[in-house]
Amino acid sequence: MNKVSDQLEFFGKAAKRLFVLLIVFTVFLAGAQQSESQSADAENRQLMAGDWLINDELSDNSDDQVEEAIKAGGGKVARRFFRKRPEDFYRGGPPEQELYDRISYDDVLRIEYTDPEFTFTYANNYQRIFHTDGRRRSTTANSFYSEGGEDFSFGNWDAAALVVEARPRDGGFTLETYTLEEGGNRLRVEMTIEPESFRGAISLTRVYDRAN
Repeated sequence: MNKVSDQLEFFGKAAKRLFVLLIVFTVFLAGAQQSESQSADAENRQLMAGDWLINDELSDNSDDQVEEAIKAGGGKVARRFFRKRPEDFYRGGPPEQELYDRISYDDVLRIEYTDPEFTFTYANNYQRIFHTDGRRRSTTANSFYSEGGEDFSFGNWDAAALVVEARPRDGGFTLETYTLEEGGNRLRVEMTIEPESFRGAISLTRVYDRAN
């Protein structure tokens, strides 16, 4: 009887040791996977830097998307019958709406990244600088616009995707999501743009190919 009891005690201790080892292995494996995932995300973030050129075939037509937003908001679009709409028809407007034009129409984009700061440079050296460390302006949005300030943007990471929110001077907003494709050689940007003067949001996808 004592022999059976000793055997049960032995197997019980062995099971406990095995259980502890299993927990240690599981924690180690989870940590390794998390470290590997974080390393891959960090590499993707660095790959986002570079010179990018618009791929018109894979991108939405910005004018088409603007017209859809106008119609969705109850507005009317002029009929052209057989006349062709000029290219970049809806581009242009007051200075406080320039940011919308840059992200919607410019064919080139240079991205520079030194954690946590991004610099986006568009055509004619138009720049926007923002950070991904959670910093915010101390002034409120309303007072910022009324005092005639500049556009501002801020970003954060969602795994390997860069999510940027902007507050242009007109009082509207943009929400932009940047993701890499094709091994880092293609940049996909999905945007929601809502100028203050619009009743509906513009949904726009732009795709860039790496130029360097």
